[in-house]
Amino acid sequence: MNILFMGPPGAGKGTQAQKIASLHGIPHISTGDVFRHNMKQGTPLGLQVKSYVDNGLLVPDELTNALIRDRLGEADCAKGFILDGYPRTTAQAEELDRVLAAMNRKVDAVINLVVDRNLLLARLTGRRVCRSCGTSYHILFNPPKQDGVCDKCSGELYQREDDTEEKVGTRLDEYEKKTAPLLDYYRNKGNLRNVNGEQEIDRVTEDIQAILKELA
Repeated sequence: MNILFMGPPGAGKGTQAQKIASLHGIPHISTGDVFRHNMKQGTPLGLQVKSYVDNGLLVPDELTNALIRDRLGEADCAKGFILDGYPRTTAQAEELDRVLAAMNRKVDAVINLVVDRNLLLARLTGRRVCRSCGTSYHILFNPPKQDGVCDKCSGELYQREDDTEEKVGTRLDEYEKKTAPLLDYYRNKGNLRNVNGEQEIDRVTEDIQAILKELA
């Protein structure tokens, strides 16, 4: 089954995508992971990505599309895949449809995790990261044993600059502006399914599994 995960920052896309991928034995593919893999391997496309990243520029659609196209052609995607973080625009969605059509495949399900904005703000602004080992905590949902100190290495915990309320608000505004047309695109195709992302993690997984069973 070919599945897309959508939802704003902090909705839990990565967590759910990993769980569903494990349950179905298919790869979880995020654009970030694809970028990093190609840069690390020094592939021709990866070198192009690196030139944009090193200069603080967004990777253009054409290059992102090419990387995803190559990734979906790999052997482990033969039985299906989960895409997380792609497509981000209607243009990318249309290109994905063309790529899959050439493989005699299609998007089977689009899972959209719905979470109230205030809860998203609480989730995202509460993150704290260890300066030494990079372990993540959350002041409400996964606090360290000692305030401001990492459980693993006793390193200092800090709040990333992009996790401040102002920066998070900007990210959420940008997501809503850019993805509203994309949600309409898949809604019109009839394969968009909304899931309440405010529930316990396992309950969200159960709801997604029920949808996938219905669509199988």
